[in-house]
Amino acid sequence: MNQVLSRYLPSHAVEPAFMLIRDNNVHLKVVNERRTRHGDYRRMPDGTQQITINANLNQYRFLITLVHEIAHLLAFEKYGRRIKPHGREWKLTFRNLMLPFIHPEIFPSKLLPLIARHFKNPTASSDTDARLSIALKSFDQPNDKNYIFEVPAGALFRIYNGKVFKKGPRRIKRYECLEVNSGKIYLFQPNAEVELIKA
Repeated sequence: MNQVLSRYLPSHAVEPAFMLIRDNNVHLKVVNERRTRHGDYRRMPDGTQQITINANLNQYRFLITLVHEIAHLLAFEKYGRRIKPHGREWKLTFRNLMLPFIHPEIFPSKLLPLIARHFKNPTASSDTDARLSIALKSFDQPNDKNYIFEVPAGALFRIYNGKVFKKGPRRIKRYECLEVNSGKIYLFQPNAEVELIKA
């Protein structure tokens, strides 16, 4: 297991992550990319605890996702299955599990302050914390995508499912964008990755 983890995690995180997996009897599966999630946790019908994580995540996002999903398992075990999936109990569990990992041997110095701020009150996805998400994505393999905040106003862009949008004005934190085919307005986080359609 350590050999597998060393392909996906920062080297100083491998042993403590392995202990979390072993001590909580987790069956970890690394799977192909899913557009809608980085990972998930399921208690299987036979009682095993299964966590799946996307193989394409960089080592820092992989670690955060792994701990995020183990926090689901532990929060459900401690507080019962009726708690909200990303409620107060999960936030407390996630924060406590992440604390031993938040140091310079594991995360680069440019990420540490953003991670420390995020884990004061962690959200359901690190993607909703735009500053942290952009910082984490800087460690991804280069691609041909743009962030919404980089797309010029009025420009057309395409998302992963092929739908085309026209970028509109910013509304507080998110951008109003018009889906060209339906005429419906959708809100996009500034750090959403899209494909700019060249004029």
